[in-house]
Amino acid sequence: MDFRHRVLGRWPSTWPVQPFKEPAWARQEPTFRECSPALIDAAVKRADARTAGNWFVAGASREISRDEPFGFRVGGRELVGWRDQHGAVVVGPGACPHLGAPLDQARVHCGELVCRWHGMRIGPERPGWSPLPSFDDGVLVWVRLDRFGGEAPTEKPVVPPRPGGEAVVDAVATLTGVCEPLDVVANRLDPWHGAWFHPYSFTRLRVLSAPQGNDVTDAEDRFVVEVTFRLAGRLGVPVIAEFTCPGPRTVLMTIVEGEGVGSVVETHATPLGAGPDGRPRTAVIEATIATSDRPGFAMATRIAPALRPLMRRASARLWRDDLAYAERRYALRSGQNRAHRGDGTVSRI
Repeated sequence: MDFRHRVLGRWPSTWPVQPFKEPAWARQEPTFRECSPALIDAAVKRADARTAGNWFVAGASREISRDEPFGFRVGGRELVGWRDQHGAVVVGPGACPHLGAPLDQARVHCGELVCRWHGMRIGPERPGWSPLPSFDDGVLVWVRLDRFGGEAPTEKPVVPPRPGGEAVVDAVATLTGVCEPLDVVANRLDPWHGAWFHPYSFTRLRVLSAPQGNDVTDAEDRFVVEVTFRLAGRLGVPVIAEFTCPGPRTVLMTIVEGEGVGSVVETHATPLGAGPDGRPRTAVIEATIATSDRPGFAMATRIAPALRPLMRRASARLWRDDLAYAERRYALRSGQNRAHRGDGTVSRI
């Protein structure tokens, strides 16, 4: 027995990092039989039927500061956000009421915006400009758009359950795709693709349970997955996670067994409106909120500023692939992906 096998043979089972064996990528157990399109479509429809009180995720709380305005779009509407002198978030129309100058290029002064075109001051107490309801949950900032949302408004958004205490590190990654929010949700409600599409991150993935049929209770409406997060070589962190949808544009992954119990990944899909080509754009705003009861994790919280870029990079790498999945789904669903037949006609594929 060589040195490597002797080490692995004595590997403590209580350690969070564990060695694993896996077949070659093409020899994995196929998952297409379990991954029923009807099952995913039904889960997406149930999610879409939930209400959000007209709240949409705008971006990371850290992106909105007292120093400069933060410009963004929701539903084709140009918006701007910043913090007032007390640190509270202010969100409202992104065009100056004077001549329509872009307020994301304004300056923040004494808790108000000063337009760069003619010096008009913009703020909640200034005439001609009205703020929108906004909510800062400490990780993400939300804005309420009643006309666009079309639902009965609520005072606050539905913020998913998160780990508490001081031993928490969070990071937010944002990417944009040519698709609709439901395509993003459908991607996250397909856990079967994980080890196939993301072999650099996941291995030994098995879906333990999935909601079956159309008559599903809230307690049953969850996907439970056993998976190993790959670290390096043949070492990984095995966990059991569950996927739920607390709202129509949110998918929550929660670790329920294994290292980091209580850690969550919140995936929010915010509709931005149509792009220059007339096709819809959706922002994927993903918050990773990690926790652990291990003593060493306290050190991780002290170096959180150095960890956040690494966490964002890991999320962005996954979503660069997953947005290709979501965009492909949108193209097929909308009939925009077409092929030319030999007779010169065009057919959908």
